[in-house]
Amino acid sequence: MASVPYWRLSNFYFWYFSLLGASAPFWPLFLERLGLSPARIGELIAIPMLMRVLAPNLWAALADYRGERLRILRLGSVCTLLFFAGVFIDQSFWVLALVMALHSFFWHAVLPQAEVITLHHLAERGADYSKVRLWGSVGFIVVVVGFGGLFEYIPVLYLPHLMAAIMLMIILAGWLLPALPPAADSAPLAKGTLRGLLRQPAILAFYACCLLMLASHGPYYTFFSVYLQTLDYSRTAIGLLWALGVVAEIAVFLVMARLLPRFGLRRVLLGSLVLAVLRWIMIAEWADHILWLLLAQCLHAATFGTFHAAAVAFIQQHFPLQRQSTGQALYSTLGGAGGALGALLSGYAWGSLGASATYWGAAGIALLGVLIAARWLYPRVEHR
Repeated sequence: MASVPYWRLSNFYFWYFSLLGASAPFWPLFLERLGLSPARIGELIAIPMLMRVLAPNLWAALADYRGERLRILRLGSVCTLLFFAGVFIDQSFWVLALVMALHSFFWHAVLPQAEVITLHHLAERGADYSKVRLWGSVGFIVVVVGFGGLFEYIPVLYLPHLMAAIMLMIILAGWLLPALPPAADSAPLAKGTLRGLLRQPAILAFYACCLLMLASHGPYYTFFSVYLQTLDYSRTAIGLLWALGVVAEIAVFLVMARLLPRFGLRRVLLGSLVLAVLRWIMIAEWADHILWLLLAQCLHAATFGTFHAAAVAFIQQHFPLQRQSTGQALYSTLGGAGGALGALLSGYAWGSLGASATYWGAAGIALLGVLIAARWLYPRVEHR
């Protein structure tokens, strides 16, 4: 990694995913503390995911046709903080909905550009992506464990202040990122390439699996902390359980450079979906048994770690450089649609059907992804 700006790239991922470590476990607790119902919480959590359906494609079109990926990343980071600051003005439902919509529109401009910048600097060493990306997982762990302990002593209502501080660090990290060479950022587009790619059944199946995998995570990202709190886990324990999942994710990132060549993209993606089914069943039935819960959290290595790394590699292999922002944006869009669907469904199911049935529903969604991957995600598309 000596010729790669490793630490500048890793620093950005550290702070970017630190913000996720603050929001994913604790934002639902913050909303619950404001007195919102499960349905309202599900709706608010769904808003940023719905914005992933729209925003990444607009930003990707701009990035692919104009270049200037780093400038878009920096603009998105600054505007994310500016619009998030609205949470300090009013915390009623509709104001929160507006804040989450506006700040997430710009937030979703950031990661697809960072992914393209990172993969370009890695060049032929794309398998080393996981060594950079794992620092995002480290940032997540530092924040989720630290905040879990901190909220034992201070109210969770201080969460927005802490998130704003992390957003400021993301802005600073973005200014330290290296730009792409002008030739790489402004090469002309190959006409018709995207349409031809999206006509391939295997690529359509890939994006369908992305949507279903994220949809199956709906109860996890929306109500996992709330669920554990009802089972009398402390906030410190909740933070540690979230962190365990990311530790497992880091472990798998460290070996992805060997796993992908050995097993291939199809087997890794299919295996990740199978393990997602098992994970949600474990949480549905045995979340009150700590050993089963620990095992379920270790499976985050598959339901996020191996799946995400294989998905990024899939896009890198099948999309030309000038279309990679679009490929990443489609991945983000389908993930957003799936995440929004999962959040909404879990929000409505939680109050009427209960936690166990909601997680069984998540397992069913992941199983549909297994069937699609097994039928249409053929290994022959792994090579151009």
